[in-house]
Amino acid sequence: MNRGRNALSVEDVLSMWDDIQVEEEVDAESSFSESSEDENIPPPPPAAAAAAAASSGLRGDQSEAQPPLRRKKKAPSSGPTLAVEWKTEMDVDIAPPPLRFRPLKTPGIQVDTTVQHTPGELFKLFFSPAVVRQVCNTTNLYAAVNAVDKSYKWVDVDLTEFYHFLGVLQYTGLVKLPCVEDYWSTDPVLNSSFPRSVMPRARFQALLWNLHLSDLVVDHTNDLQKGTPHHNRVHRAQPLLDHMRVACKSAYHPRRELAVDERMVATKAKTGITQYMKNKPTKWGMKLFVLADSSNGYTVDFTVYCGKTGGTSEKGLSYDAVMNLVQPAVFGTGYHVYVDNFYSSPTLFHDLVTLNIGACGTYREGRKGCPPSRGLLTRKTPRGTLRWLRHGKLVFVKWMDTREVSMCSTIHAAHGGEIAKRRVKSRDGSLRTIEVPCPLPVVAYNKYMGGVDRSDQLIQYYTTHRRLSRPYRTLFLHCFDIASTNAYILHVELAKARQQRALTHKAFILQLVKELCEVESSGVPLKRQTSHLPVPCIEQPGDISNRATVGRKRCQLCADRGIRTDTPWKCEACDVPLCLQLSRNCFREWHV
Repeated sequence: MNRGRNALSVEDVLSMWDDIQVEEEVDAESSFSESSEDENIPPPPPAAAAAAAASSGLRGDQSEAQPPLRRKKKAPSSGPTLAVEWKTEMDVDIAPPPLRFRPLKTPGIQVDTTVQHTPGELFKLFFSPAVVRQVCNTTNLYAAVNAVDKSYKWVDVDLTEFYHFLGVLQYTGLVKLPCVEDYWSTDPVLNSSFPRSVMPRARFQALLWNLHLSDLVVDHTNDLQKGTPHHNRVHRAQPLLDHMRVACKSAYHPRRELAVDERMVATKAKTGITQYMKNKPTKWGMKLFVLADSSNGYTVDFTVYCGKTGGTSEKGLSYDAVMNLVQPAVFGTGYHVYVDNFYSSPTLFHDLVTLNIGACGTYREGRKGCPPSRGLLTRKTPRGTLRWLRHGKLVFVKWMDTREVSMCSTIHAAHGGEIAKRRVKSRDGSLRTIEVPCPLPVVAYNKYMGGVDRSDQLIQYYTTHRRLSRPYRTLFLHCFDIASTNAYILHVELAKARQQRALTHKAFILQLVKELCEVESSGVPLKRQTSHLPVPCIEQPGDISNRATVGRKRCQLCADRGIRTDTPWKCEACDVPLCLQLSRNCFREWHV
């Protein structure tokens, strides 16, 4: 007998029956009554299977060979389901007892507020004369070894000249030009007379090429340890990094709200610690973990991520990063720390609570210890819908905005009647403002999490960062940017304490450049008349008969203009050959 077009096979009947059994089990488990009508459904009669086999054209022995019908057993659950424990905004949540704020110092600036401090004095809180003198010593030792066979003659740098170098360096952050050579260009479009009035281009580049921060003997010892856990990848910048961390914490004590986040120092050099972060504006660079004051963006502390060196604890890198930055022995207790989902974990938050430090941040669904919430909120869930779950002092909050938001906190209650305003599009295409309920952790997170971002924004305004040949010099420039930015924040805090009007960021940097370069308000160097004097290129010619040609050198200013001119004169301070004639006075033009 031929099979009909609409005939069912035995496999189809068995599949339909299994689906019915599974639906019965689900209905039975979701029912709250002791009896269910589903239990009274009789099993299928044997005649039904025989009729199906006959209509499908199968032989009797083939239908009997099919496996017997059995009820499917429910698969064992992988763990306890906590979805029934999630509560709504109709349920009242009580926040944990507030932490008592006990800072070790009075929060704020740690300098005398009764005295007027100039931008240069605030900057020297971070780049003190002792630190600059140490950098001068290591730079001179490095240049004595590496600048022997170079085309330029090295002269040891002293404290005053290095501050001038820092002033010109800050000027390059204030006035943006494509490359360093353009600041000394004589082209009418690119002409900048200020840098050449402070130091020659060759001298500035020589200082930048030979800048060194660590001891050469220790460098050699550290290089021999490559490939071992004892090797320090940022050793050549470590002395300055250690000093900057101490100086940042000494000049300012943070207020209660703190933020921890990553910062990228742009570089694509093969340093061994170069990272890629696709969600950052600067995607390639050296990664820093930064602790910042949320009220003003002051960089309180930071550490450089050196890659997988084997020093990470069992609790993970993100846990160690926060614990290394937030230290009660340094700052005190009662602080509130805000982090993003890279750092948030129940383990970290519970351990911070034991240190009397509160924490708040977004979290990832798959993080160990976080409650499962799959399907709790969907795309069709109305905006403003709230679900929360409390485990002791730690509360988990799920909130629906344009997309699902997951928060956890040991500081706040789940909700407190806060309202968030959102602009939505109406059916006619117009925008209107609506109010949706917003959880307390979300409100606090949006208010205080931007401390590191604000610090990054201030640094980028007048950054001195540029591409250099050595990664530790890139870190030097970043430390310089941190120092100038923190000095400006201290200036603003001092102005508030003294009830004065603070300088703008641009005016502050401009004044800092003048103080570091020791120039007057008009931009004229203070020591120009006594330090820049014309002297012969050679002190005493051996033969007096050829004194008109011996010792002559190529004029630097004429060379910049593409003209070959020899001169017997040079500047005593700049050590640059310059023409000094009745018809052409390159000496004067160079120093104007």
